[in-house]
Amino acid sequence: MAKILVVDDAKFMRATLSTILKKENHEIVGEAQDGKEAIEQYKQTKPDLVTMDITMPVMNGIDAIKEIKKYDDQAKIVVCSAMGQQKVVVGAIEIGAKDFIVKPFDENRVLDTVNRVLHKFEQASSNS
Repeated sequence: MAKILVVDDAKFMRATLSTILKKENHEIVGEAQDGKEAIEQYKQTKPDLVTMDITMPVMNGIDAIKEIKKYDDQAKIVVCSAMGQQKVVVGAIEIGAKDFIVKPFDENRVLDTVNRVLHKFEQASSNS
């Protein structure tokens, strides 16, 4: 069970992801609708994992990832992107995202990815 921050400008997408993650007993500690909000929420909630949309108003996901990684270089971030955004996803992973999930969300893929990122990187963190 992990504390997760869900970031997406579409309320429907945040609700969909939250529902999927809660089924696995993860706790949604915050939701943000843009990158600026995501950074503020990250600092307040200190989640175990962030699901980060890329295309958002105010501040996009790439800039938010950079800021969160500056604040916490151990941050575990999973990028959420639409089909056809491979270059953006590669860029996000190059700056520190751990993995990605594709919209529309497939429940099993979301859970597999989130659990893999949480477990793969928990050895690096002694406070899990």
